[in-house]
Amino acid sequence: MTDSLAEGAAPLPRPYAPAGSAARALPRRLAPLGLAAVLAAAAWWLAGQPGGTRLALSLTFGALFGFVLQRSRFCFYCQWRDFLVEGDPRGLLGILAALAAGLAGYAVVLGAWMPDPGGTRLPPDAHIGPVGPVLVLAGLVFGAGMAVSGSCISAHLYRLGEGSPTAPFALVGTGAGFVLGFATWNPLYLASVSEVPVLWLPRHLGYAGSLAAGLGLLAALAWVLLRHLPVAEPEPRARPATRSDPLRAVFTGRWPVWLGGLAVGAIGTLAYLRVGPLGVTAEIGGRARQAAGSLGLLPERLEGLDSFRGCATAVRDAVLTPNGLFIGGLVLASFAAALAAGQFRPARPTGGQVLRGLVGGALLGWGAMTGLGCSVGTLLSGIMAGAVSGWVFGLAMFAGAGLTLGLGRRTGLLA
Repeated sequence: MTDSLAEGAAPLPRPYAPAGSAARALPRRLAPLGLAAVLAAAAWWLAGQPGGTRLALSLTFGALFGFVLQRSRFCFYCQWRDFLVEGDPRGLLGILAALAAGLAGYAVVLGAWMPDPGGTRLPPDAHIGPVGPVLVLAGLVFGAGMAVSGSCISAHLYRLGEGSPTAPFALVGTGAGFVLGFATWNPLYLASVSEVPVLWLPRHLGYAGSLAAGLGLLAALAWVLLRHLPVAEPEPRARPATRSDPLRAVFTGRWPVWLGGLAVGAIGTLAYLRVGPLGVTAEIGGRARQAAGSLGLLPERLEGLDSFRGCATAVRDAVLTPNGLFIGGLVLASFAAALAAGQFRPARPTGGQVLRGLVGGALLGWGAMTGLGCSVGTLLSGIMAGAVSGWVFGLAMFAGAGLTLGLGRRTGLLA
């Protein structure tokens, strides 16, 4: 403004704004605060119940995880697709940042819990699974499911909070895929899984050696990706900073993926310290197993399944479970974040979206059940814990996604 208010002068008239604009903006501002208050109240109530501390922390970590995923658009498939199709490696660098932060954090936690990793024991609850051809097959199928449905399971959950038309069908398909996985588990277990080793790097290299090897491999991958960084465009002249800028950056602007990755690594470490490893399929798999059992669709016995580490698919008797609350917190927090940023955009699904969601979801569910977890449980939490299974699943997953995307683009079935 060029004119200031003189003492005793009448105030200058405000620019005209439509009468309904403020009314429409009010729910967008209040609804996220209301959802945050509901989550906080639920966590406070759970913490006051007998044995409820773990449930309260699960809800809290799920909400933090969902908020970070939505704000940074942290999605394994999307970042991989951006690199393959557009040559942009920044998203993959964010995934490497998450793994590096988690590797360092887990090393501190595990070193305190198990000073000597050289024995026969494995760290409590860590996602360390068998390494063999079945794990590779699971990763390939899971990756194909990502390409067909458009996201991994964790991304479908946070996009559910954004109103994605595909996510509900992908999650239904994921449940069906778990049932298919239970049906094929016994022959795969007897033919291969029961015979392959469970490999934990700290047992062979020590914590320092395992951390150095993991960070060294991540650094080598980062060096390759950094060579593909796009040329930075000149930044426009910065406008004067205002008090609302920090809030806008947090709640409405997209976070850099590297920042989201560091936050994911920190959440993964804290969650493991207080509750358990990050994972989003234990509840889905457990409920699918419960439903399949009640319908007579399960084998009489699932050989060796419950003896492995990973996103356990045990039948759920309780209404509230740690992983169920984690998923609930994830979806509600991503919904609140999407509302605050104006990114909640529900749409009527097309036939193609329904079909891709169901088919891709079934592939995701089969791969996650057979691989004892998904891109979060097996890849992210596994690599952070020093599990060879995390690396193998991840390589197979990205290969499956890349091959399926390439075939789909050639045939015109995928964009």
